[in-house]
Amino acid sequence: MVDDGPVQYYRYDREEKSAEFLFTECTALEGLSIAKMHSVVIKSRDGLDMVSYYTLPVGSDSDSDGRPDEPLPMVLLVHGGPWARDIWGYDSWQQWLANRGYVVFSTNFRGSTGFGKAFINAGNLEWGGKMNNDLIDAVNWTVQEGIADPDCVAIMGGSYGGYATLWGMTNTPDTFACGVDTVGPSNLLTLFETIPPHWQPEIEEWATRIGDARTEEGRAFLTKRSPLSYVDRIENPLLIGQGANDPRVKQAESDQIVHAMQDADIPVTYLLYTDEGHGFYRPENRLSFYAVTDAFLAEHLGGRYEPIGDDFKGSSIIVQCGDEEVPGLAEAIAD
Repeated sequence: MVDDGPVQYYRYDREEKSAEFLFTECTALEGLSIAKMHSVVIKSRDGLDMVSYYTLPVGSDSDSDGRPDEPLPMVLLVHGGPWARDIWGYDSWQQWLANRGYVVFSTNFRGSTGFGKAFINAGNLEWGGKMNNDLIDAVNWTVQEGIADPDCVAIMGGSYGGYATLWGMTNTPDTFACGVDTVGPSNLLTLFETIPPHWQPEIEEWATRIGDARTEEGRAFLTKRSPLSYVDRIENPLLIGQGANDPRVKQAESDQIVHAMQDADIPVTYLLYTDEGHGFYRPENRLSFYAVTDAFLAEHLGGRYEPIGDDFKGSSIIVQCGDEEVPGLAEAIAD
């Protein structure tokens, strides 16, 4: 496994003790200038070790010390789950964003898997609590190390990462210049009330790890930890993407926070995909979402981007609102 190119496959002859190269997983990546991914362990404010990874734009670190020559705009990528983890290796999102001139940072906040039960359990009832503190601690570390420009940090993620984006934009708005939320829950109560049937066996685990919507106390707690409860605190631009057929995080999760922002006269750009579910899987839809995100981040972080052009071809994208907030978006939907 490598971080700056495609994985290479070999045939190993045990008798001859020699390896014969066979192929790479993606020939299109061969010979390209691809950024290295750095690893670091960051201490949370209460002493947990957070295994983290970051990618610097090619050419930004002239002495190869793992620090850019000057602080750069940064995108904090928050993984979904949250019972999953970020890993070291080639990552297309990190490469795309680093190519645009951004530091790209991912941290395994408490609740992430792969670091033992105690680390997972440290995330119990900490959605919007210590799990968010971990993300802020990661951002603060990058600023202290001269990696990130504190005035140009975006937060971005899908599913739980989308929730973290909405929470970050509502509850720590001074930290993030903008946010990109994909299929993120905005209201933990309605998230519980609309869970799909195949998740019903996990309801006890949800109650333990997130909060219990079956009790009055639990419902009050979940309301307190819902980004929807703090819409009036949003200060900076937000891009939201949602699949209309999402069985896990229903369209209503995005609809309700967008409507609340509109009622409060807070600008928001909302993209709906009529043939997608929990995330975007059709290549045409992915390309259209990346194109809008590319322009959105460039507008608010100052990086490079490719004009949208004909990137909506074959996509089911519907721009529900906010086309005026993204360069070239109004023209793209007009075409």
